Amino acid sequence: MSYVDAFVLPVPLGRLDDYLRLARRAGEIWKEYGALEYVECVGDDIRPGEHTSFPQSVRMQAGETVIFAWVRYVSREERNRILEQVMNDPRLADMMNHARLPFDAKRLFWGGFMERIRL
Repeated sequence: MSYVDAFVLPVPLGRLDDYLRLARRAGEIWKEYGALEYVECVGDDIRPGEHTSFPQSVRMQAGETVIFAWVRYVSREERNRILEQVMNDPRLADMMNHARLPFDAKRLFWGGFMERIRL
């Protein structure tokens, strides 16, 4: 089974096109280094919940939406190798400057997951 990094983050609607351009560039680089799949999803039906929800998880503000994204790899070892290369790629240097990103990086969260079921 494969390994997946999942990301959740808020993006201002006015910066969504900027974010998607950056995500497309990043995804192409991730795939160049060996990621099997790179997917970005824009919130469509994401209502605040009573206890938890996507909007609550990122403290979504008026005029924002939530992005749910994932990158799939052959294994955790491959993920570690690919992630190191991606993070050191000079084509993504502007992503390392949080002040220039089209979203609030402090409200982004991510984690690595071992795939267990694929139908």
